[in-house]
Amino acid sequence: MAVKVKKHFNEFPTPYTVTNAVKKGGMTTKLSMVVMGAGNIAHKQIAKGLIFLCAEILFLLFMAMSGIHNLVMLVSLGEAEQQEIWNEAKGIYEYSAGDNSLLILLYGIATIFIVLWFVFLWRASLKSAYKAECLKQAGKHVNSFVEDIKELFHQNLHKTLLTLPLTGIITLNILPLVFMISMAFTNYSKQGEHLILFDWVGLTNFTKVLNFSDAIGQTFWSVLGWTLIWAVFATGLNYIMGMILAIMINRKGTRFKSFWRFCFILSIAVPMFVSLLIMRTMLQPSGAVNTLLMNLGLITKPLPFFTNATWARVTVIVINLWVGIPYTMLQVTGILQNIPEELYEAARVDGANAFVTFFKITLPYMLFVTTPYLITTFTGNVNNFNVIYLLSGGDPTPVGLTAGKTDLLVTWLYKLTIDQQYYNIGAVIGIFTFVVLAIVSLVTYRNTGSYKNEEGFQ
Repeated sequence: MAVKVKKHFNEFPTPYTVTNAVKKGGMTTKLSMVVMGAGNIAHKQIAKGLIFLCAEILFLLFMAMSGIHNLVMLVSLGEAEQQEIWNEAKGIYEYSAGDNSLLILLYGIATIFIVLWFVFLWRASLKSAYKAECLKQAGKHVNSFVEDIKELFHQNLHKTLLTLPLTGIITLNILPLVFMISMAFTNYSKQGEHLILFDWVGLTNFTKVLNFSDAIGQTFWSVLGWTLIWAVFATGLNYIMGMILAIMINRKGTRFKSFWRFCFILSIAVPMFVSLLIMRTMLQPSGAVNTLLMNLGLITKPLPFFTNATWARVTVIVINLWVGIPYTMLQVTGILQNIPEELYEAARVDGANAFVTFFKITLPYMLFVTTPYLITTFTGNVNNFNVIYLLSGGDPTPVGLTAGKTDLLVTWLYKLTIDQQYYNIGAVIGIFTFVVLAIVSLVTYRNTGSYKNEEGFQ
């Protein structure tokens, strides 16, 4: 006779959630909603309860001393301007500090993060008090502070190990990112002396960047178009040519394979910025290339490598091949050696030539395996600051515009913020760059075989 075993998904009366703590918790648990740690102290978890209580006291002190002021000032970003005041005693003019909108914005966002941290801690306190109450009512053991510490190095070791990295990510990545995004909704720029005191302007900057009739908008669409063209060519040509090079070296008839790999990998050993600066010097109107061609009588005037838009764009793409193909060759060499030989044998039996086997076997297999690598490379090329800035500097640059014909969104962003001090427009460009990369990466990956068929290459 089969014995039915009733499964209990919850060891104790109810799950330890905030909702259950509010609805079903006792007096001490509900008191923890106001006085954090009260429930823990009532159930003999003195140290744990005092930690929660101290955290609440510190938070309230912070909010009373500066937190509330930071949130209030965040609404207006300050109104008091710097003023010139005559000091009769000293016989000089002195300047009042006034409000600094940049600091107000930073402190306000930091205060919001602190409030969110306190909400998380408040929820943890309430759930902890409710858990202690449930354990006591069920006649179970309630952990002491020492036992909780031991759990952090055993059952909850993942929480201990992730706390510091997560804190670093929030402080050094997420907080600056939110701060940068917030600038896109202000008029923070050198225009109108908005570097000290600025205001919220809503979506004005986004409208300006997307407007075809505005100079900034026209520049944005032009730079965006070239950025996508550059990324496609830089990624595609490097990938195809690097793959062909790896195939030529790996073929059975090629001798001295290690020597040929060494020759191409040697360019990786030289720092990229050194190679780019040398190339830039050599391709100047009075550089080595033009001088040599003129001395040989092949040209009568210097070639416009960086003074003509078409020449400059082709030049940066070609030179990027020099620094990019060796990386692709290394990436695909190992994958090529892992393609099942049975596929090629079957193709040869069917009478397929080298071109057919490449397009029917090698290329599909490579694309299946290296799709994440391609997406990463595409993203890197969209943000390829080094090649463009060190090689062409964005030139040629038309008079009156902030972007050159070879500028990418990332180099234009650099010029807008560092050179021109258009921080608000730069923040908008940064947001749009992220949006473009996210859309292209997600759409591309979700429509590839490596995503649709994770079982393997068919």
